[in-house]
Amino acid sequence: MRAVVQRVTRGAVTVNGERVAAIGPGLVVLLGVGRDDGVDDARYLAQKVARLRIFEDSQGKMNRSVLEAGGEMLVVSQFTLYGDCRQGRRPGFDRAARPEQARELYEFFVSLLRNEGLVVFTGVFGASMQVEIINDGPVTLLLDSKKEF
Repeated sequence: MRAVVQRVTRGAVTVNGERVAAIGPGLVVLLGVGRDDGVDDARYLAQKVARLRIFEDSQGKMNRSVLEAGGEMLVVSQFTLYGDCRQGRRPGFDRAARPEQARELYEFFVSLLRNEGLVVFTGVFGASMQVEIINDGPVTLLLDSKKEF
């Protein structure tokens, strides 16, 4: 399971011209599910994201988590995080999970974050979305449950 985690001042998702989710300060998480992923990958990544200390404390150091900072989260499914561009010009998505498996693990990931006490909004799984991200910092991190990077 892979995530692009961005600290934001705000974020939003629009589908078919309708805004379906919006957050203020917090994290936008673009989440990709791989074909070999399972519940342990979701647990690992949810715990990691919830506890990442990437918000500044009173001394200006990155020392607080999104929960400690009182931030919100916007989680957006993104199978293209498993795009393989090593050959040719068109990415291959063989390593991405099939939609049924991906949806189940995506929803499980979101439920784990909510169980941590986080306020979590989501995009629409499988939809074509316009995602607005106003990155703060910028702070952008790449996470992989298999620790490939």
